[in-house]
Amino acid sequence: INPEITVGKTRATWTPYVYVVMGNLLKVLTCTDLEQEPNFFLDFENAQPTEAERETWDEVDVVLKDALAILDELQAYKGAGQEIREAIQNPNDEALQDQAWAAVVPLVGKLKKFYEFSQRLEAALHSLLRALTSETYDDPTQHLEREQALAKQFAEILHFTLCFDELKMTNPAIQNDFSYYRRTLSRMRINNVPAEGENEVNNELANRISLFYADATPMLKTLSDGTTKFVSENKNLPIENTTDVLSTMASVCKVMLETPEYRSRFSSEETVSFCLRVMVGVIILYDYVHPVGAFVKSSKIDVSETIISLLRDQPPNSVEGLLNALRYTTKHLNDESTTKTIKSMLQ
Repeated sequence: INPEITVGKTRATWTPYVYVVMGNLLKVLTCTDLEQEPNFFLDFENAQPTEAERETWDEVDVVLKDALAILDELQAYKGAGQEIREAIQNPNDEALQDQAWAAVVPLVGKLKKFYEFSQRLEAALHSLLRALTSETYDDPTQHLEREQALAKQFAEILHFTLCFDELKMTNPAIQNDFSYYRRTLSRMRINNVPAEGENEVNNELANRISLFYADATPMLKTLSDGTTKFVSENKNLPIENTTDVLSTMASVCKVMLETPEYRSRFSSEETVSFCLRVMVGVIILYDYVHPVGAFVKSSKIDVSETIISLLRDQPPNSVEGLLNALRYTTKHLNDESTTKTIKSMLQ
């Protein structure tokens, strides 16, 4: 019986039921996980959708098909720094002003595209959360084990998100280009100069895009806010249904990485990096959604003893970005309730 589904809801009962409910209620209140870690192989490389998964899988697949192209475009993003500098240094040279504007407009089109993709990604996340927290199965372990294709898509969204944010953080041209675009556009409007080009954005959209890129990790913030929004919009769904899916996914990744039998089934070493990235992503989401976060002693995710140690055992250059994500993008790390061990391990 899943305590989060049964407690407080009317359903057919049998004699031992009340004892189970009382025990599970105590488990929810104390936030401790009395069960063993999930122990199964989640096939991130080859999982294919069942008929029951197909509708949600198809819906999310349309979004994920565009994710690789988005990363490629972001990786190739060079910015218009040179043109902008020359235009600023020579404010009376109309030719240089025109050159800078011509260079920036198509780049802003790309930035708008990335922002709009974040909205599609949030919608895809909601579709997956609806499926993975439904009452189709009794607990999150069954969901992830029996709906592996959806679990794989959920992992792919997290993997994309952390990859996108790592690229964005190392590219200051993104914010510089957009700031120049907004300043120039404002000046053109004041002077009644028509701003031609399909990539022009109105003030409201420009404000939203600006806020998006102002965050150090914009895609992760989109997913964190989106997960919190999913919980608040589904008040009939206990929050534990969502947080338990996240903590179980983190545990599954950890178990696969620690178990030689499972790890040997990876056909590529890149799957190890994939698992590490997904594990960190779900910890961050859990930390945003769970009322007390991921770093308290009673957390269902064993962050300190195994997960941080597991990350630190990898080659430093391959995981420094992930450790930084835990250091700087989580919500509760600096709370007083966070154990000193975790704080010292992430220093």
